[in-house]
Amino acid sequence: MPPVSAHRSTRTTLRRTVAVAAALPVLALTATACGYGSDSSDDKEKVAAEGKKVGGLDEIKVGYFPNVTHATALAGLQEGIFQKELGGTKIKTQTFNAGPSAIEALNAKSVDVTWIGPSPAINGYTKSKGQNLRIIAGSGSGGVSLVVNPKKVKSLDDLKGKRIATPQLGNTQDVALLNYLSENGLEVDANTGKGDVTVIRQDNKEIPASLESGSLDGAWVPEPTASKLVAGGGKVLLDEKKLWKDGKFVITNLIVSQKFLKENPKAVEALLRGTVKTNAWIAEKPEDAKAAVNARLKKDSGQALPAEVLDPAFKNVETLNDPLASTLRDEADHAVKAGLLEDPLLDGIYDLRPLNKVLKAEGEPAVDDAGLGAK
Repeated sequence: MPPVSAHRSTRTTLRRTVAVAAALPVLALTATACGYGSDSSDDKEKVAAEGKKVGGLDEIKVGYFPNVTHATALAGLQEGIFQKELGGTKIKTQTFNAGPSAIEALNAKSVDVTWIGPSPAINGYTKSKGQNLRIIAGSGSGGVSLVVNPKKVKSLDDLKGKRIATPQLGNTQDVALLNYLSENGLEVDANTGKGDVTVIRQDNKEIPASLESGSLDGAWVPEPTASKLVAGGGKVLLDEKKLWKDGKFVITNLIVSQKFLKENPKAVEALLRGTVKTNAWIAEKPEDAKAAVNARLKKDSGQALPAEVLDPAFKNVETLNDPLASTLRDEADHAVKAGLLEDPLLDGIYDLRPLNKVLKAEGEPAVDDAGLGAK
């Protein structure tokens, strides 16, 4: 199932979207005043907000997921790299468990920017008719696997009749699994999850116990859940990297509210400088970065990952500035094939001009929007 297909016209038009995932009730890790995610802004940070405020802005509200696939966010926040770039403009953070809740928070102005997977970004942009967000940078590639109970599933040919979990209906891993099954002749109703394979939508943190109890036969999940399953006796049946050209596909992007981007370009540019510097630091000092990621995970969840989970999870994720825009096209195609979207709107979803300005200043090559950039 090579997902790098011939590209459709960049001038896709919005007609009607099924947008199942975006219509779901908001899911959150912890209840907060806004109801969208867990607010950790009151915790003491390594670097304090001090000095001149960027563009006179008091604070910037930043969202991310406590997943290793969000390593840029985790490491950059933990080490204070973003805060250093923002000076006296304070970072207020929220964590999310699912893409739809992050989009709801962005739409409600509870966050200004957030790291998020590609499918919710496409879904949210389509539902708003291209009015709510822009993708302004890449962040992560890879870090997703199909892990199974090796006693029940010996090969990919054994998937028929099995119960396979994904984190949420319509999320990035859900779309990937549905597409993979379809490409291999296994039919599943996208809405109910019923068919030749039963697709169970379950929270990442609940999946390991379900696999251990036998209520699941496998799961298509991001890191560190995939490595948790392996540590518990599961087997990686398929690394999603093997389905993509050169083993690269977008798993995490950085998105911003269009209103915030227009009104606070200097703050956005400062955050992007932090992103680029964080990714460079991760590449230069991976062991230090891995420790920072784990420290942030402990701060957010109260528990650090053991080495047998953290080491493979961190290794499986590639952090990068490039949003891998051509693979976003393909992920949109997969959502259409799965019946979760009809004619997704992609034109103008990217604005990489601020990022390319930062990259140029850092002596790094520009990244491409695959013809999907804002004019």
